[in-house]
Amino acid sequence: MSFSLRFSPKVRHLLVLVVVCVLTLLFFWRSESSSAVSIPVETFPDKRVAGNHASADEEGPVQLPVTAEPGVSEAGEENAFAEAIEPQPTSVDYQIQSGDTLSEIFEKQAIPARTLHQLLEADAEFLALETLQPGTSLRFSFDSNKQLQSLELELDPARTVTYSRLEGGDFEHELVTKPLHWHTALVAGDIQGSFYASGLEAGLNKGQVAQVSQLLKNKLNFRRDLRAGDTFSVVVGEEMTATEATGNTRIEAIVMHRGSKNYYAFLYSDGNYYDESGESVTPAFLRYPTKRHYRVSSPFNPRRLHPVTGRRSPHNGVDLATPSGTPIMSTGDGIVSRIGNHPYAGKYVEVEHSGAFKTRYLHLSKILVKRGQAVKRGEKIALSGATGRVTGPHLHFEFHVKRHPVNPLTAKIPTSAQVPEDGLVAFKRQIRRQMAQLKQPEQAPTQLARRSEADARGRREDWTKLCKRPGQCRYNTSSKQ
Repeated sequence: MSFSLRFSPKVRHLLVLVVVCVLTLLFFWRSESSSAVSIPVETFPDKRVAGNHASADEEGPVQLPVTAEPGVSEAGEENAFAEAIEPQPTSVDYQIQSGDTLSEIFEKQAIPARTLHQLLEADAEFLALETLQPGTSLRFSFDSNKQLQSLELELDPARTVTYSRLEGGDFEHELVTKPLHWHTALVAGDIQGSFYASGLEAGLNKGQVAQVSQLLKNKLNFRRDLRAGDTFSVVVGEEMTATEATGNTRIEAIVMHRGSKNYYAFLYSDGNYYDESGESVTPAFLRYPTKRHYRVSSPFNPRRLHPVTGRRSPHNGVDLATPSGTPIMSTGDGIVSRIGNHPYAGKYVEVEHSGAFKTRYLHLSKILVKRGQAVKRGEKIALSGATGRVTGPHLHFEFHVKRHPVNPLTAKIPTSAQVPEDGLVAFKRQIRRQMAQLKQPEQAPTQLARRSEADARGRREDWTKLCKRPGQCRYNTSSKQ
């Protein structure tokens, strides 16, 4: 027996209306029941939530609702995240390895070749980037756009060079030197075989042995005059910061005992060496590196405006209007310490002289000497030219005293063969003290000179550079020291 409900059309319409009203009320009630923004919630086990007294068998996780703070939108969160990941200025440290070139180092740091050439231009008057050696540390500083803002390199523990970008995009050179002092020690020995071997055995390094020979060569023939049993004493100065040695040394006093005769050399405050009577042990310097005096086309001027770029650029020497091919002479006895081919300085020669002196000759057409070669005052070392960035043929000539450039045509440099008369009293007082130091009882070979040579070996060994084009100087260890 079947049973069915039948409604009249009027009743059915009424029921549909009631259902629609109920659904409408339910929809609006759910929408207004909460104004919270839907955010993922963090869940915890119920036993870790304070105030939860559920029984131990109810182990389901409890959800803690999290509501958004008023005024915070998804767009605001995206902006905050974007600010957090915005590029920031950075610094990168790099230690030069054997075989590196500047161009390769810059490529690794994604620095354009144009920037390298701007740095080399800023370095043309200083040539600091030409002396980089394996172990030298470089620090690159970039802005938020990855553009190089500065390059910093440590020449030694006392000296740091910084190249800083200027507003126009060029770079400016700055040298910072820590306070320094000199520590002295006595190195003494006797002749057994050659002076070269005897000096090394006593504790002198190779450069110091060569300098002693250079200083006394006009008084002694080191090959023929010395005999077994002759003795020598050398006062060696070691340059120091407050905490460590820089690796730089100087010879302050020498005595060579040959039979009954003594041969002396003393470093005076003017940077030159004299014997016990105040007579120079080396020939005086020439004022000009040429036989005739050529016109000065650009004078020494540390505040000069560069003739090509027009910006302020120091001029650390004098420019002499020499025609191409003019013979260039060394202005004093010394050792050729550097030769090179710089994109802005051109072909150049640097000569280290006894004491605190150094000369440089730039824009050469041909170099006639080799690195490490001994040269005499007046010896031809090169031919002038117009290499590098120049407006015409000329010679750029520099004279440095104690690492600082001076005007070679006017500075007080040793151009006479004696201690100046007004300095004789101070000189006599100085050598009395140094003679007493040289007469101390002979000691075992000092460890100072050995330690200085070992500490500096990583920076100051004889490094060879194969320069083919700008930025392509490879720094390799030479088998010779």
